[in-house]
Amino acid sequence: MKLKNNEKSSFDTTEIDLGCNVLRGKNDTDQVQIFSQRVAQNVLQFHFCLKGQMNFKYNEGNYIFPLNEDHSMLLYNPTKELPIDVELSANTWLISILISIKKFHALFSSDADHIPFLSPENSAKKYYDNLPFSSSIAVVLSQILQSKIHDSIKALYIKGKVYELLSLYFNKNEDPSIEQCPFLVDEENIRKIRQAKEIILQRMTNPPSLDGLSLEIGLPLKKLKEGFKELYGDTVYAYLLDHKMEEACKMLNTKKYNVNEVGLRLGYSTSSHFIAAFKKKYGTTPKKYLGSVSS
Repeated sequence: MKLKNNEKSSFDTTEIDLGCNVLRGKNDTDQVQIFSQRVAQNVLQFHFCLKGQMNFKYNEGNYIFPLNEDHSMLLYNPTKELPIDVELSANTWLISILISIKKFHALFSSDADHIPFLSPENSAKKYYDNLPFSSSIAVVLSQILQSKIHDSIKALYIKGKVYELLSLYFNKNEDPSIEQCPFLVDEENIRKIRQAKEIILQRMTNPPSLDGLSLEIGLPLKKLKEGFKELYGDTVYAYLLDHKMEEACKMLNTKKYNVNEVGLRLGYSTSSHFIAAFKKKYGTTPKKYLGSVSS
């Protein structure tokens, strides 16, 4: 079953070069979405989870490879096809790069001996890894996924970003001082922005002000605001609001809490504030939502 595009979920494939495709998937719903696609033999599969969590299934579901937020998975099997069959959890973003081994070899010089696929003895071997990716890679992934580029140059823009992504992925001596975008100057700044995300999620019932958050992580307010949107696609408090509404749905789904209790647990001083926020997000009241869950 292929994931159907709608206003809250999308999955598109762009051929950026002969033998190289990029898949961009966003599941902003509160339900699991499934995507499947056939992949030819002798193709390297790079999968990046920018947000959320997903499970890749192979061999008719007998093998399941989980991929968590800020992690990448690399698969290669020269002897058989490895079709993509992936379950994207609620609020999950995926970038996948599919590149033929022939195209991959053409991108790198013959002396890149730290890349396993470039040595003749390894060309016929299976390969798999699952590793966290760097902050500079996270920036490029965000640009690929959220780029608002005119269709006439979209393929060219994404092609440049994909090749930048591959160069960062295989650069074992990455210099974190190299500027990757105008707001996220280096790895340390991105680490601080990730820290800001963890702080607001951990203290979602009583989050710090933007000024307080800026002081706590040691990053100027302007860089915090611009960098957070660059990395996570939204403002700090819009991101927090989405998270709180997701938590509200989870609590309502358990049928253990009434509307007032959910609002209090999420830090709303009055139930009316919680109801207004919920309705703005989902177009219905928590009470009606709870009724639909109970039915």
